[in-house]
Amino acid sequence: MPSAATVRRSLVAPVLCGALIAGVTGCGGGDADASSAPSSSSSAEKQKFAKTRFVANAGLAAGATYQWIVKPFRAGKFKKGADGRKFALVKAGLAGTLAYNRLKAASKNAKGDPALAKAVAPLTAGIDALKDLPAKLRKGDSTDSVVNSFDDVINKVKDAGKGAGAEVKDKVPSAGELAKG
Repeated sequence: MPSAATVRRSLVAPVLCGALIAGVTGCGGGDADASSAPSSSSSAEKQKFAKTRFVANAGLAAGATYQWIVKPFRAGKFKKGADGRKFALVKAGLAGTLAYNRLKAASKNAKGDPALAKAVAPLTAGIDALKDLPAKLRKGDSTDSVVNSFDDVINKVKDAGKGAGAEVKDKVPSAGELAKG
């Protein structure tokens, strides 16, 4: 007869995956672009809001990447035989999905500010390349290259934002935000 801890551990991954799927399908993107701002606002206000949204979205992506992908990787949590490896990989996969989602939103936000648009435009291909990586993390496939890809793209987005006057600081999302995607 399995212990209560074994049963709990075996239910965590399906519950987290279900929460992620429900959150992603339920939110419908949830990010408004600069064109949905009230028409009475000036273009300067739209640009300011675009920059603010860019910083918020990129900060969430950076925080999730560092907290649940880079940090556990450096601690050796993704290595075969490591204690809590499966749970760390599931959390990393969820964090990767959140990071990809927020980076896509940040790149849309950047289009509302001319300086950000020029700085972030070359990075869209890198952001798009992250699309399939969360699934690889969940499976534990080639974690070295996946972690490096996320870290590189995040650092490039942060540098682009800083160069355009929108410094991005890591904002670690809660586990609930992580599950919502």
